[in-house]
Amino acid sequence: MKVSIITVTYNSAQTLAHTMDSIANQTYPNIEHIIIDGASTDGTVDIVKQRQDRVAYFISEPDRGIYDALNKGLDKATGDIIGLLNSDDVFADNRIIELIVKRFEHKQCDVVYGNLVYQSQCPNKNKVFRYWKSNRFDPKCLKYGWMPPHPTLYCRKKVYDEVGHFDTTFRISADYDFALRVFGNLDYKTSHLPAVLVRMNVGGVSNGSFRNIICKMTEDYKVLKKNHIGSFFTLGCKNMRKLMQFIR
Repeated sequence: MKVSIITVTYNSAQTLAHTMDSIANQTYPNIEHIIIDGASTDGTVDIVKQRQDRVAYFISEPDRGIYDALNKGLDKATGDIIGLLNSDDVFADNRIIELIVKRFEHKQCDVVYGNLVYQSQCPNKNKVFRYWKSNRFDPKCLKYGWMPPHPTLYCRKKVYDEVGHFDTTFRISADYDFALRVFGNLDYKTSHLPAVLVRMNVGGVSNGSFRNIICKMTEDYKVLKKNHIGSFFTLGCKNMRKLMQFIR
């Protein structure tokens, strides 16, 4: 099976090489790496060009945000399985894609997801700041704010074809909306891979400022209403789950 991995970049020169190396070093051979850049000006494009032989598709042009760029990547993806890796994140080890593919084959499932850790960017980049440990999916848990770590979420291409792309009317919460559309469809067979799949740097759009946190909560509520799942109680549970992931 071919695995398409989409990486969205914008002025990611300081971290992108590590992300690309993480993909190139995977033991699984049949990987299609797609990079969608938002017209970076800091040397990101040069880094990609230096490693052009590792990339199946690359474009650098203005976009309307992360999810618009991801949708461009989805339009170009030809793999049987599709996932993403952010431009400042890395796989937990070199066998992650191999393990994901074996999971798809062994469980004959449509969706695979796992665990994720957030690591501090400095001074100790390997220090775990937050551990997002997921679990086996139960449909009832959606009303209690459950969501898998999106960077660990891999779906068969048919899932994207049927569920659709990211809803770009959401600036921050389109990944939550997508997850609810996938896991809200009980026709899809899902499987939790009980391992840390991705190491993510602390930060991100949704946590960048108090204003973004409020925006995130507002959008999350709109996502819940759109998908007819839960209420303010669900939103409260979702935020409580996040607080419990922080390592003291």
